[in-house]
Amino acid sequence: MRAVQITRFGGPEVLEIADLPEPTPGPGQKLYDVSTAGVNFADTHAIENSYLSAQQLPMVPGSEFVGTPMGGGRRVVGLLDGGGYAEKVVAHDFLTWPVPDGVSDEQALAVVLQGATAWHMLRTSAHLAEGETVVVIAGAGGVGSLAVQLARRWGAGRVIATASSPEKRALAEELGAHVTVDPALADDDPKAFTGALREANDGKPVDIVLEMTGGNVFDGSLSALAPFGRLVAYGMAGRVPPKPIQAPALMQKSRAVIGFWLAHCMARPEMMDAALNELLPLVAEGALKPVVGGRYPLSAVREAHQDLLARRSTGKLVLDPTR
Repeated sequence: MRAVQITRFGGPEVLEIADLPEPTPGPGQKLYDVSTAGVNFADTHAIENSYLSAQQLPMVPGSEFVGTPMGGGRRVVGLLDGGGYAEKVVAHDFLTWPVPDGVSDEQALAVVLQGATAWHMLRTSAHLAEGETVVVIAGAGGVGSLAVQLARRWGAGRVIATASSPEKRALAEELGAHVTVDPALADDDPKAFTGALREANDGKPVDIVLEMTGGNVFDGSLSALAPFGRLVAYGMAGRVPPKPIQAPALMQKSRAVIGFWLAHCMARPEMMDAALNELLPLVAEGALKPVVGGRYPLSAVREAHQDLLARRSTGKLVLDPTR
């Protein structure tokens, strides 16, 4: 089968098309014919070996797919522990969900990992309460575009989104953000970013920040929190860590910093079921609108990663393993 494989760690240049043996299903698993594979920002970390868990070579990247069981059956969307950039994958039954009629492969892939991340950050980690102010960093991205919509749906009093271009800020506002902020304000001084977030909230501190950049954006976001505010950290796209956090600084304003990694939900299937059993029907009804960013041939996987890293994309990027 055709697959994308890496034999050394690095950037998009290490992604190579290879001819590999089909994977063999074990107990509680099935072999699937992949119609579409999802691309996530975490994949750019995985091929660098800079992600939360150490990677092993050789490796086929990719953690999500849409496909049908070999021999026939219903189309499903599923999560994987690697191996998704391929014509065929093996997946556990408890990590696959039927795709409702009328939901495209791209839409299903947008919600299985990124949508579940947004769902659990707002519900499980931040415990969003009605009327609270939510800041979504990268509000036009895969997770952010869904978090903006879910925060509005669940009663946030104000949703503030950051996005790096006028076009992306306009998209975030179309999806439901009340106001948008340019994250470039944090480039030189996190205090300027803190001020911009508070200004966007009528001069008041904010209740929740969903943060995936790191560096000055994290530092400025933390300073913008109100008493009992929560910052949920789920990425470090800027590759620069924030300043160390001291407990007295959290105590001083009763603030919380919460880390989130969807892998821990995947280890508790009922948590994934809770999110996807709500998200997929919402997409089918048209009440939740995933943003589809682009469909690339498997042979153009390097371009997909380059577009992600250069912030040229919005919404969900996917690969077509037939091309």
